[in-house]
Amino acid sequence: MRIPGLVLAAGAGSRFGGPKVLAEDDRGPWLSRSIAALRRGGADPVIAVFGAAAEEAEDLLPAGAQSIVAHNWQQGVSASLRAGLDEVSENPDAVAVVVTLVDLPAMPAAAVARLLAPPLTDATLRQAVYDGRPGHPVVLGRGHWPRLIQTLSGDTGARPYLVASGVEEVECGDLWPGDDVDRPRRA
Repeated sequence: MRIPGLVLAAGAGSRFGGPKVLAEDDRGPWLSRSIAALRRGGADPVIAVFGAAAEEAEDLLPAGAQSIVAHNWQQGVSASLRAGLDEVSENPDAVAVVVTLVDLPAMPAAAVARLLAPPLTDATLRQAVYDGRPGHPVVLGRGHWPRLIQTLSGDTGARPYLVASGVEEVECGDLWPGDDVDRPRRA
């Protein structure tokens, strides 16, 4: 069973000081690392959702990964997630999708693999938690996509839908802290 992966990477990164899709550190570009974690964790194919700096981000896209542009990315994370779900819905074999953010460069493949552990069905709804704190990755079964898309608005992602729909929380705090990078690191 092939489960597509989405890396949401469309934002302008206003708190960060620029688009996080272009960020890198001593371990390499965040985009490449996010895509690699999804792939090694079992996602195939992996699609990056671009917006701000889409043209520059194409140069960082690893071989074999795909990209799409959320043309209304300025509306917030909801636009990125909607664009990604619209794209994967074109694949009739996709039972579920695993979603992460580009600003989680330290996310290990083991977290992805844990969330993709069988059984996976079109009703699956899972979210990684870190010492009980919700985070990424998130697995969305295909049966949830239409209803989820209807709830998306502004800079709010899937969390309200996940809570209302009884998401299965999968503890991953033993793998890493689950923290996103919101501000640039200072030397």
